Formats: sequence, structure tokens, C-alpha cells
Amino acid sequence: MNMNVNEREETVKLTEPNNLQETVEPKVEMAEDQKNVEEINPVENQEVVAIDEDTVNIDIEDDEENEENETDYDFSSCNKLQLIEILEETVQDTDVVKIKDKVAAIKFNFLRLCKEDRDREMEQFILDGGDKDSYEHVEDPLEIRFKAAFNIFKDNKNKFNDILEKQKVENLQQKVAILEELKQLISSEETLKKTYDEFRNLQERWKEIGQVPATEITNLWNNYHFLVEKFYDKVKINRELRDLDLKKNLEAKIELCEKTEELLLEKSVTKAFKLLQKYHDEWKEIGPVPQDKKDEIWERFKNTTDKINQIRRDHYSKIQDDQQANYDAKLAICEKMEELLNDNINSIGAWQKKSVDVNELFKVWKTIGPAQKKQNDEIWNRFKGSMDKFFETKKEFFSRLKEQQIDNYNRKLQLCVEVEALMESKEWKKSTDYIKKLQEEWKKIGPVPKRHSDKIWKRFRSACDAFFKNKSEHFSGIKGKEEENLKLKKELIERIQAYEIKKERSENMEAIKGFQREWMSIGFVPMKYKDSVQEEYRKSIDALFDKMKITENEISTSEYRNMVAGMKDDPDAREKVRRERNTLTNKINKLREEINILENNIGFFSNSKQSELLKAEYEKKINRAKNDLKVLEAKLKIINER
Repeated sequence: MNMNVNEREETVKLTEPNNLQETVEPKVEMAEDQKNVEEINPVENQEVVAIDEDTVNIDIEDDEENEENETDYDFSSCNKLQLIEILEETVQDTDVVKIKDKVAAIKFNFLRLCKEDRDREMEQFILDGGDKDSYEHVEDPLEIRFKAAFNIFKDNKNKFNDILEKQKVENLQQKVAILEELKQLISSEETLKKTYDEFRNLQERWKEIGQVPATEITNLWNNYHFLVEKFYDKVKINRELRDLDLKKNLEAKIELCEKTEELLLEKSVTKAFKLLQKYHDEWKEIGPVPQDKKDEIWERFKNTTDKINQIRRDHYSKIQDDQQANYDAKLAICEKMEELLNDNINSIGAWQKKSVDVNELFKVWKTIGPAQKKQNDEIWNRFKGSMDKFFETKKEFFSRLKEQQIDNYNRKLQLCVEVEALMESKEWKKSTDYIKKLQEEWKKIGPVPKRHSDKIWKRFRSACDAFFKNKSEHFSGIKGKEEENLKLKKELIERIQAYEIKKERSENMEAIKGFQREWMSIGFVPMKYKDSVQEEYRKSIDALFDKMKITENEISTSEYRNMVAGMKDDPDAREKVRRERNTLTNKINKLREEINILENNIGFFSNSKQSELLKAEYEKKINRAKNDLKVLEAKLKIINER
């Protein structure tokens, strides 16, 4: 429900009527003109909120947010077609007062569904990159059909209102005539019985006449009650007859009190308020009550009215609180949206992710109810402005990206031309190097428009494949030599694996260098064995180094044990052992710290070819450090045993 609570916070205002049983002396004689009669203070002065229950203002083309009507009809589960079918059947009844609430409920739900459809269309239009200013909603056949059915109701309502207004004018004329008859009756010299019967007849006729124009109600009512009081004074009606009339008035007001008290249990605040106004109108039409019951019955009616007014104020206060909460929630979404605008988005992936975030914010926005109308328009314009700015910036980014992709396409097209010129080249080394250079350059160039991507890649790859196919066919004749080289390399690997580590490190290093020089002197092997034989050779060399480290560690530890054993005859042995222990402990702690730093840093390398090389170097450093740590710990153990 979207409304200004302050504007809707109307209540029925009450003013205790004067004592109708007391004689009211007129300020002028009955011979004076009607103006003087209207200047007499009214007997009662109750301020009410005028509501024309017979007027239903419904406009199918109203784009403003509609107020939620409180009715006994629930069409929230119906779709647009079902609502139209119900409306078409309903408007066949020409009694607009009978069907107006039902039509209003149908209209509210139909416009709600239309608004949801338009919001979805607008959202999709914007997400597809459309310009918000160029969006136009096209009426679907259901909306046209709904308008046709609704116009039937509007025509009937206009006819009814025309008839009603004419009837009100006629009613006014009839009541003015009754006032004139009352004046004549007051001046009449007829018997009490006949005069009173005519008076009661005039009262009944007055009550039977319907509504009059709203501008005439107050003056008409004041004059009527003035003349009623004047009649009582003029004819000197006897107390018994007056008491009987007062008693009937009391019973009528008690019945109104009971009806009013039942409104406290009415769930619909709007319905209760409308009925309360009706009961107040009826209260005004009822004459005075016995003096001893006057204050009591008035307080009862007034207290119930105050409670209903308080319920209504609380109702709209809650609506105001809910609308404020909705405003706060929408304000938070606006701030989140504005944070997204401040982010530096410079990639397709980032734009896609941020677009998802914006769409999620928009979905959340649609689940939040309205704020107060003034705030609601303001906060919507703020959110919509931020969203428009986001998609405008996104559009500009992809426009620049498109220009860049076209430039990339032209650059890759030039590479295709260059590599195609080398397809039949026989300068194998030079052409191979140049084509590899072109391939590296190709990798550095960014993406091209999607519609050209596969086609230009296939063209470039086909030209490269054609050259390397010619090259492969050229070198296929040397296959026998490569088989011989493969045999020599496998024999070398077997000798490396069989090598026994010597005590002298220099001797081992010379042997390894010899193995490496021999490996490099052997030529190419068949391509399909290249990687596997290279991997086997590398593992064999690494294993040889590992053996050297183990043997060196063992030798180093053994020599250290002999050195420590030789300290026992030294007079300063205890001090030397202490200094040696401190030195070893410091080296161990420093080495452990270095290992921790290396292991921590290795986790920061990204997955790339360059990073893999750096990572391998770090792993070698870590392994060497751990090996040195084992040697130091072994020495510390020896010194502790001493």
C-alpha cells in the first residue's frame, strides 16, 4: 500500500451536543427570512470526515502506485486472463455500488501484474544493453481487453453518478419543502393531537429522503433541528409524549452504541471507519434523550469512537513504520550500488561478476515494499540513476573492447599473411625460428570478435601446420641415425645408474661432467622418445647427486665424531664442547627459520610457466637446506653424547 500516512490520518471528531430537552429561544421571530434561521447556533456540532461511498475512482491508465484496497475479495492468486474473465462477468451487473469493491480489487491485482510484467521487460531491456530512454511498453491484447471490460463499469458508474446527483438535488428540494412545512406547522393553531401527528409525519418523511449535495448538509441539518426544537417549544408538547419521544431516541442511540462497539472487532480498519462515519450521521438524525441519560449515552458513544480512531491511528502508524523500514532497506541497497560504481572494473570477467551483483541487488529491491510516496520516488530515482550509470559505463567499456578486438583481428590477420608466406620455405632453421616468433606474438595479442575467432585461428594454425609437416617429411630420412642415438643414450643412462660414488667429491664431479658432455655430443633421437629418454637421463643424474650428498653427509658426520672424541684429552675440553654446542644450535635455528621462509614464499607462486621455474629453484634450495639441517642435527647429537 503506497500512501501518505499523514494525509490519510483522519478521525471522526466529536463535540457533545447541547441539551435538546431545554427550550431554545430563537434570536429572531419565524417571520424573519431564511438567512436569520440559518444563523441560529446548531443544537449539535459534530465534525466528521465526509466520504462519498458511491464514488469509485478507477483509471486503468493510471501509472501511479495504487493503494491496496481492503475488501472481502482476494484475487492475488489469479493471473491476468482469469482477472479479465471475472471482470467481464462482474460488469454485466449495472449496480455499481454492489460491485464497486469487487471491481476495485480486480483492478488492483491486474495493475500489479501489469507493473511486474513491465518491470521484467525493462530489466531485460537494460540487461541486453538497451537505452533506458528508448524503452517503450507495448500493450498486449489482455490489457486492451481489460480496458474494454473496465470501460463498461466506468460508463455505468458515470450514469449512476449522474442519476445520484440529480436525485440529491431533488432530495434537497424535498427537505427544503419539509422545512417550510415545519415553519407553517409551528405557526399553526390546530389541536395538539393533529399538530403532533403532522409533526411525526414530517419527521418520517425527512428520514425517508436520501442524500443531498454535500455543500448543503450542515445548513440543512442545523435548520431542521432548530425548527424541531422550535416545534417543541411552540406547541408546549406534554411531558409524557415528550418523554416517550426521548425514550425512543435513547433506544435508537443505544442501538447505535452497540453497533459502534461491534466495530472494535472489525478486522478491516477502512470498513470500520466508514461505518463509524455512517453511524455518526445517523446519530445526528436522532433527537434528544432524557436529561439523566444524556451524558452517559454520549460518553459511551464518544469513548467507543475514540478507541476506533486510536486503532486507525495505530494502523497507519504501523504502515508508516513499515514504510520507513522499507526506505532504510532501499537506502542500504543504494549505498551498496554506489560502492559498486566506485570499483575499478577493467575486464570482461569483472564486468560479468559485477553485473550479477547488480542484478541481485535489483531482485532484492523488488522484494521490498514501498516507502512513503515522496521518499519512495526519491529513493527509486537514486537507485535507478546508479543502475543506469553502471550499465552506461559497462556499455562504454564493451564499446572500447569491441574496437580493441577489431584491432587485434587486424594484427592477427597480418600474422596469418606472414606465416602463409613461409609455408613452402626450405630454410628450416630460419623459418622455424621466425614462425615460433610469430606464434609467441600471436599469444600476446588479445581476443578478436567472436564471429571471427575460430576462422582466423584455423587459418593461422593451418599455415603453421603446413610448414612443420614439410619440415617433418624432410627430416624423416634421418630416422636411422636417430635410432642409433637413442641406443647410445640408453647405454649412457645405464652407466650413470651403475656409477659408484667415490670418497673424493672432485672425482665424483669430474665423472658427472663427463657423463653430461657425452650426453650432449649424442645427436637427436626419434621425436616420440625425446621426452621420455630426457626424463630418464635427468632422474639418473639427480639420483647420482643425491647419492653424493648422502655419502658426503656420512663422511662428514664420521669425521666430526672422531674430532669430538679427540677432545677428551684437551684440558679445555668442557669449554670447547660448550662453544661448539652453542654454534651448532645457532646454525640449526637459523637454518630452520630459513626453511620456514622458503616454504611460506613458495605458496605465493601463481600457475604459470615462469612461476614453475622459480618454484623449482625454491624447492632445490629447501632440499639443500633440509639436508644441511640433518647434518647439523646429527653433529649436535654427537656433541650432546660427549
